[in-house]
Amino acid sequence: QVQLVESGGGLVQAGGSLRLSCAASGRTFSSYAMGWFRQAPGKEREFVSAISRSGGSTTYASAVKGRFTISRDNAKNLVYLQMNSLKPEDTAVYYCAATDYALAAISERYDYWGQGTQVTVSS
Repeated sequence: QVQLVESGGGLVQAGGSLRLSCAASGRTFSSYAMGWFRQAPGKEREFVSAISRSGGSTTYASAVKGRFTISRDNAKNLVYLQMNSLKPEDTAVYYCAATDYALAAISERYDYWGQGTQVTVSS
């Protein structure tokens, strides 16, 4: 079992940056691959990025590739999502999640979820 708490969301102008954090507690953090997902109003939850247990492998959705960077600090039980060049279409609730899979882009493969943090990008 692992508990996840996201932070760092907020209101930012288009072109700006935010860094989201996800703090994990419970079972050994490094035994999970981690992912970020987002859900905009009226839309399905979608994959954003994922990182392997060691942090050596990452993957991104095409919509954020080159603008977002995922990273993790296993010593601090934290995973981050650095978001640059933000666009209004990035507006959503962002969720971090943990999985026993090595690296996953499918929400059904994630067993543990945080409560989400709101990101709003104004034009």
